[in-house]
Amino acid sequence: MPRRHTFRLPMVLGLAVLALAGLTACGETARLTVRDGTGPDPVLPPPVHTLLPTAVIAPAVGWPAGQMPTPAPGLAVQAFAEGLDHPRWLYRLPNGDILVAETNAPARPPATGLRAWATRFLMGRAGARSPSADRLLLLRDADGDGHAETRHVFLAGLHSPFGMALVDGRLYVANADAVVSVPYRDGDLQASEAPTHLVDLPGGPRNHHWTKSLIASPDGRHLYVGVGSNSNVAENGLAEEAGRAAIHEIDLPGGASRIFASGLRNPVGLAWTPGPAPRLWTVVNERDELGSDLVPDYLTAVEAGAFYGWPWSYYGDHVDARVQPPDPAAVARARRPDYALGPHTASLGLAWLDSGPLQAVLGTGMVVGQHGSWNRQPPAGYQVVHVPFVDGHPSGWPRTVLDGFLDEAGRARGRPVGVTQDATGALLVADDVGNVVWRVTHQP
Repeated sequence: MPRRHTFRLPMVLGLAVLALAGLTACGETARLTVRDGTGPDPVLPPPVHTLLPTAVIAPAVGWPAGQMPTPAPGLAVQAFAEGLDHPRWLYRLPNGDILVAETNAPARPPATGLRAWATRFLMGRAGARSPSADRLLLLRDADGDGHAETRHVFLAGLHSPFGMALVDGRLYVANADAVVSVPYRDGDLQASEAPTHLVDLPGGPRNHHWTKSLIASPDGRHLYVGVGSNSNVAENGLAEEAGRAAIHEIDLPGGASRIFASGLRNPVGLAWTPGPAPRLWTVVNERDELGSDLVPDYLTAVEAGAFYGWPWSYYGDHVDARVQPPDPAAVARARRPDYALGPHTASLGLAWLDSGPLQAVLGTGMVVGQHGSWNRQPPAGYQVVHVPFVDGHPSGWPRTVLDGFLDEAGRARGRPVGVTQDATGALLVADDVGNVVWRVTHQP
């Protein structure tokens, strides 16, 4: 008999009720702090099941004139580029130019169920349903004043592009359903050819987690692509999850592909820690509707062949009873993540920081862009944080680098996503609600 994966009908109806009522808060309230769900040993309370799922939607309003995020003491912030079209992901080219993926979810068939309709309504309220610009924008700061005075459309006509990587004179781009590439020479302002297809990625009409992150191996022999799940907890069946909730390894230049690690609900940011044996790390968005205190998003090293639990368990061997039938063998081999980033923080951006003026202030570690919750009371995330590393492992509490993305009324002036360092070592942050790329520097 084929396996069936059930979803509680009250949750579906609850989302529809929330959407129809236009509510901004409903459901239960967190009993723990975000810090309780953070670090190498987070508190994982019993799941909470409610008639209506928790929904705290921060309406997207943008930045009033003259306002900007709040940097940590010792840091300063300015706009590197403004007036963008939903900037989500960033990539620094060798000459210091910055590519920005101006992108959003691909067009999908009209919603046919209550759950799908309500989810789209709520995401629209949060600023996540505008049409995708489907392009890469090149930003150049030629005079070195920390503001990009020129911009060029480097490549248009893509399909919800996200991750980017330059290897051996070719720029690889992860669309929502495939990896494509174009030639690149140092200083190019636009692509000289139409994209060439390398390999398909799981897509399809639903494509629930559509963002496909991308990073090259240090030796340039492989690409690694993060592919999120097609659901919350496989409620549409495992057939819908083929090749998903995983990181793919792709050979270069040929394009042969395989699953490198699995059981990762939505692996987004990817980064390497340097050294004689570089390690791949990712930040993962975990599952929803188990209460405001579950489940923490996390940062973890990605081991070849490892399984991280989704959908049958979370944070190692914590069983999710909603997934039927159970799979004890899968739970038993689930690898526990390295470091929790707080429940529902929507940790997306990831960058390794080990040099430059910011490193002198923050120390060695990972910078994480937390897009912010829509299903926790009170909200979590909506900030950029730094996770310190000691001897190649996360150690200690994260430090806030940039916050103030929510105003006093709980509205989203901005939401941070992708993060990277520019050629001077300053931190760039894509803000897809504010339509800005922010630049964070050391303030002597």
